[in-house]
Amino acid sequence: MAKSFKRPNPDDEPRIIRAPLPKQGEVIGIIEQRLGGNKMMVHCLDGKQRNCRVPGRLRRRLWLRPDDVVIVQPWELDDTKGDLLLKYKPNQIAWLKKNGHLKDEKSEF
Repeated sequence: MAKSFKRPNPDDEPRIIRAPLPKQGEVIGIIEQRLGGNKMMVHCLDGKQRNCRVPGRLRRRLWLRPDDVVIVQPWELDDTKGDLLLKYKPNQIAWLKKNGHLKDEKSEF
């Protein structure tokens, strides 16, 4: 007997799930500009702008555009550069704003 699968109702609101928070040495950032290749300029919540790259293992998995919220791991030797680790989904961004981890993007700059 075939199982019947319940199709999601498009009128339902997306569930807000808990978002992964940055760990020791990581910071939340917002992509400002794509620079070509796998590099982009990110404005981090610690007040710095970093030239970040997407590591090879995530290059084809992450589709990144300006105004996306991401987790950045700054490099140890050069604090103006970093690696992108994770891109937040819209429901995770709402959870971050609701719990005070992320302010409104317009007021940050």
